[in-house]
Amino acid sequence: MAGSAPVVGVLALQGDVREHLTALRALGADARPVRRPEELAAVDGLVIPGGESSVIDKLSRAFGMQQPLRERIAEGLPVYGTCAGLIMLADELRDAIAGQQTLGGLDVVVRRNAFGNQLDSFETDIPMPALGDEPVHAVFIRAPVVESVGEGVEVIGRLADGRIVAVEQGALLGTSFHPEVSGELRFHERFLAKARAFAASRAA
Repeated sequence: MAGSAPVVGVLALQGDVREHLTALRALGADARPVRRPEELAAVDGLVIPGGESSVIDKLSRAFGMQQPLRERIAEGLPVYGTCAGLIMLADELRDAIAGQQTLGGLDVVVRRNAFGNQLDSFETDIPMPALGDEPVHAVFIRAPVVESVGEGVEVIGRLADGRIVAVEQGALLGTSFHPEVSGELRFHERFLAKARAFAASRAA
């Protein structure tokens, strides 16, 4: 594996950065915190972690990261967004705070705090055949949901009531929940496969 480990970043403006770095490194990735445009330019994939989406939005603008992030997403950089990260990737956001912006890229409509502010968290097992036979143990913390998807978006996971909580579109992957909290690594593995392919295409 030496020399073939993908170089990936975790957007380190706010949120559960450390947990994602730990998960990615456990899978053999060269995982680094990313706060500046020059750090973003050096990676072949990026995780946008959970946290507070409005804060990540404000800090991305304050750090001069919003436009570089949008440009790299547009060029096909693999990006995995969890919870607030999913919100940041959505083309359309509902229940946003005044002035809140997203990065876009995922052709989905996402609703913030879809389970209500009072229901801070819950856990459940969700069948996701795209990831194998074993259900995904999903941890939801003031989570969003995907209310609708565009034609090119694959729905990977739904709750028992049908609400969409995991999606994929090309190089982009998004979940309403936090696999990095429960030790579920299959989403990170899926993301790293995209990062390896992206790195190989750039090297060709």
